[in-house]
Amino acid sequence: MAPERLGRWLDGVATRHGAFTEVVPAEDGLRITCADTTAVRLRAPFGWTPETPLLAGFTAAAQQDRRAAVLLVRRGRWAVGVFDGARLVVSKADARQVQGRTAAGGWSQQRFARRRANQTDAVVEHAVETAARVLLPHADGLAALFPGGDAGLVDEVLADPRLRLLAAVRRAGPLDVGEPTKAVLLETPKQFRAVDVHIVEPGDRA
Repeated sequence: MAPERLGRWLDGVATRHGAFTEVVPAEDGLRITCADTTAVRLRAPFGWTPETPLLAGFTAAAQQDRRAAVLLVRRGRWAVGVFDGARLVVSKADARQVQGRTAAGGWSQQRFARRRANQTDAVVEHAVETAARVLLPHADGLAALFPGGDAGLVDEVLADPRLRLLAAVRRAGPLDVGEPTKAVLLETPKQFRAVDVHIVEPGDRA
């Protein structure tokens, strides 16, 4: 859920399920119990340190603009960006050809497989270089780095020693994205800024 919608949504929950009888800290968020025993779990995208009043403190923290980096990698394409809240500060998207699979067998297939592996290695190297050039100048102010795309390739990119400062603030859970393009990059704040909501109503337990 977009953090800007959280307060209004919680008002609606209280209207439908009764007053909140318990509000307690949980991992990176809050656990709320309503009068009809409906349970709500909220998790902040950037983590959260509990402060009183709990509900107002969590809502304010969720709505606070943070500086975040995004790293998207798939075979043949990669994109990186730095955001202040939902505003893109700097970015770079690029591509490099990686041949598709072949049905040929024997020696030609082995040669093709080696060529394809080399091309994939080149994508990783270029993605590392792009991330180092675009993201590292902003590393000191980053609250988090959000990865997306091919998990294995992302892992290879972030394993490079040059990107250790970025790897240190990596958040778990990959972004669900298509091909890494500028347009796709611009849509990522809808995911990485979102508050994770889990609600269990009395009927769900039956």
